[in-house]
Amino acid sequence: MINVTRIRGELGAPLRLLTLLLCSVSMVGMVAAESVPFESGVKVAAPSGWNAYMTHSGGVPEWVVIRDRSTPGKPKVLTQLSGDATRHRYPLLVYRDANLKDGSLSVRFKALSGKVDQAAGLVWRFRDADNYYVVRANALENNVVLFKVVNGVRTEIRVRGGEPDAEGGVKQKIATRSWNVLAVSFAGDRIMASFNGETLFDAEDSTFPDPGKVGLWTKADSVIYFRDFQIQKSPAKAVQ
Repeated sequence: MINVTRIRGELGAPLRLLTLLLCSVSMVGMVAAESVPFESGVKVAAPSGWNAYMTHSGGVPEWVVIRDRSTPGKPKVLTQLSGDATRHRYPLLVYRDANLKDGSLSVRFKALSGKVDQAAGLVWRFRDADNYYVVRANALENNVVLFKVVNGVRTEIRVRGGEPDAEGGVKQKIATRSWNVLAVSFAGDRIMASFNGETLFDAEDSTFPDPGKVGLWTKADSVIYFRDFQIQKSPAKAVQ
């Protein structure tokens, strides 16, 4: 989960306040933390317990659960194998058994290929395929960006902290064919993202105030391995 103790000093008082708030959320929700397995081992529209969606058009997503033979223990991983290069094609996989307003998400991901993009994302407060929040890490652009998708239109959310990137969000070196951890915490209109245990930025946005589903996201021809998807549920009363 997010390591809130490794805060970059230059972010200042607003982020320190947000960190304290999200710490309280995390502590309250600790007993509800769960690791979501990917059980299905065959090519299907979505693994058991998940629903597949797509924002915009393009080739049908091909979500597959396989063994990662390059990782010790050969763990089960989830990947979207379709190499359709439609630039604004966003495959999503949404977990059916979680409906959160406040909480934390994290996932390990490995970027394998993609000429248009190599993007891995976390989705929360998902209403439908055209309305949700997503934070994504892109191994081609070497950045992490926070977005909201409203009626199918993806818009960047301004963030505080980190080194700004020309593509939006903050700069972050993302090694390909290596495991990385992307995480996000959200409470009310506050959002904080981290990468490999280090906090990157915080932000505020009130577009989607209600509880929603959570899940995973990719873009265009990205082929990404996902594993260790973690959900930490927290009651809204933890943030006052």
